[in-house]
Amino acid sequence: MAPLHLTTVTRTQGNNQALKDAGVTPQGFSLDFREVPVLVQAFRRMVRELEFDVCEMAFTTYLCARAHGKRFTALPIFLVRGFHHGAIVHHPTAGVRTPADLQGRRVGVNRGYTVTTGVWARGILSDEYGVDLEKVTWVPSGDEHVAEYRRPANVVAMRPGEDLQTSVTTGELAAAVGVEASGPLVPLIPDAEEAAFAALRQRGLYPINHLVVVKDELLEAHPALANALFEAFAEAKRRYVEKLRADAIEAPTPTDRMYQRVMELTGEDPLPYGIAPNRPMIEQLISHAVRQRILDRPPAVTDLFPQSTHQLTA
Repeated sequence: MAPLHLTTVTRTQGNNQALKDAGVTPQGFSLDFREVPVLVQAFRRMVRELEFDVCEMAFTTYLCARAHGKRFTALPIFLVRGFHHGAIVHHPTAGVRTPADLQGRRVGVNRGYTVTTGVWARGILSDEYGVDLEKVTWVPSGDEHVAEYRRPANVVAMRPGEDLQTSVTTGELAAAVGVEASGPLVPLIPDAEEAAFAALRQRGLYPINHLVVVKDELLEAHPALANALFEAFAEAKRRYVEKLRADAIEAPTPTDRMYQRVMELTGEDPLPYGIAPNRPMIEQLISHAVRQRILDRPPAVTDLFPQSTHQLTA
């Protein structure tokens, strides 16, 4: 029997490379990759149109989409991790010296309020610096992928003609989340990279950014699909991690170096897949989403993933 072809979007990166060019495929299925240069546009198209069979997606986008009944389900394949202490930028002369100075001010957010980087960054401001997030007016530069989501009262759309970088530079916005630190803009948290690794050492903070979602109709019609996809993504990831351990990656990227440093610090796989090794971070992101009024109530972690994947790890 010919394999079932699945339209698939995932960014070409180290842990997915073997799926695209080394012959790793899910047993009984074939991945028909569609390249979407701006990956967040694929998230939006999946949420609004169910355009793909299998799609990489930001974790908070998935949580929000799931809460609004979108017909896809995540697999516990956590493709992207990252640190977000450096995601909050400001102008050094704009009167914001510490995170506490953001209270009572307007703070920009690149794209939507539900963007995962912003959720983790606000969580850091609250957990590590005591910022009352309700006392900040958050100003997204775009709308939300999940059109049905309604923002809380302290989230106000950017004014017509405003630009995030310009508005931070002039002091119209006290800071912005998810904007590149360039030119006059610098991270609000000093030595952001070292602060991030200190948080990893001290409280295990290792944020998850992206996972994989699959159309519900396919999971229902093909009971073996979830596990077959998990194993294929896991095998591709294993090959990448072996290269990281052997320092065998030609021209390593900053992301490669970050994963190598995580591995050196923890002694563990820097990209664990499965619910069990990731439960603390999943629960923490859910908690942030509830406190930031992205979710009305916390879902059970196991409700987010197919039953057949609950015990899988890689």
